Amino acid sequence: MKTVQVAVAPAVSSNVILVANKNAPPAATEPTVEPAEDPFYDPFAKSDEPAGGEEYDPWEPLNTKVFEFNRQVDRWVLKPAAQGYNAVVPNPVQIGISNLFYNIRFPSRLINNLAQGKLSGAGTEVGRFLLNSTFGLGGLVDVAKYMDITTPEEDTGQTLGYYGMKPGPYVVLPFLPPFTLRDLIGYVGDIALNPINWMVFPIIEVNGIPSLVAHHNRTTSSIAQIGGRVEEILNDRSLNLEKFQGVEEATLDLYTAVKNAYIQKRRNAIRE
Repeated sequence: MKTVQVAVAPAVSSNVILVANKNAPPAATEPTVEPAEDPFYDPFAKSDEPAGGEEYDPWEPLNTKVFEFNRQVDRWVLKPAAQGYNAVVPNPVQIGISNLFYNIRFPSRLINNLAQGKLSGAGTEVGRFLLNSTFGLGGLVDVAKYMDITTPEEDTGQTLGYYGMKPGPYVVLPFLPPFTLRDLIGYVGDIALNPINWMVFPIIEVNGIPSLVAHHNRTTSSIAQIGGRVEEILNDRSLNLEKFQGVEEATLDLYTAVKNAYIQKRRNAIRE
């Protein structure tokens, strides 16, 4: 039996990676779990839908349209731009930029580790941040990874799931990766936990906390925020050009493949 593994791409477009493994053993069938016993059961799901909310997609007609819009944006705008970017920006520089953006998001990961009682993970995040911010030139080099200091990434969506919040409906929005409703709320939470957004280029005003760019200078902050986000997306898409090559042609139902991969990935992340 041919096993197909699917992973969701982190870029704007909802792409997947398919890796065929003919020698892999058949996946074991999971035992049936009654809704009342399944901690991931979604009470909002219809009675004829699977427990856990894997297929809970009441907004599918709209989601599929937005998904196709994102796919075409990727095809005609993002991918060509990433190809040009890749031609002029060396791969080591792209990796360094990716490391830098990851390092900047340290506070969110730290807070969510603490919120879930994962003290070991929180300690590892602190150690990684200190190493990469000093010996790693502000985060451009992932020194901690070379020292095998790693920990699963925690975000606000996972924290909400840890405390029992149900996934809710699957959501696809323009220019964004897929979410469940819970993860969309968590995504907003992660934005609020990023100090760049209220201490450097403030989109959130906090009384008594100074910022590098004054709160009233919203034009500068907006340009910096949009520019930074575009750079991160473009850089990430460039790093993944080869991985996504030919995926659309190899997948009969790309929307469903992306949805199922995303839901499964998030369930596994919460269960870690």
